[in-house]
Amino acid sequence: MPADHLSYFISDIVDELDLSAIISVYERESRDGPPYHLVMMFKVLLYGYCVGVSSSRRIAQRLHEDIAFRVLSANNTPDFRTISDFRKGHLCELSELFVQVLSVCRKAGLVKLGHVSVDGTKMRANASKHKAMVMDG
Repeated sequence: MPADHLSYFISDIVDELDLSAIISVYERESRDGPPYHLVMMFKVLLYGYCVGVSSSRRIAQRLHEDIAFRVLSANNTPDFRTISDFRKGHLCELSELFVQVLSVCRKAGLVKLGHVSVDGTKMRANASKHKAMVMDG
């Protein structure tokens, strides 16, 4: 892979983040620790989101087939349930980490943060999906 590949950039960014919110959850447990390294799991999730792969099943598949995913996972291959459970178990912490990632990217000049509002207003329209389809015939 080229030295400027997105996977290396993701890895470097995650290595700079404060991951104590996720790590602290496992420090309180009595068992030996999580089966997969938490930093690796976050790198894989973040890279998946960046390249448009958000499904746990598709990420698990890419961990076997895609070299960038394999680099980020250090050739570990957690199954889709492990990925899904990690995401579900750390929703709050992951959202805070995504904010940290956006902040780092903004400082690097890679993104411009703005404000988007959705007020939930429903508007009547005259284009139903059935009228918009073209029937061969």
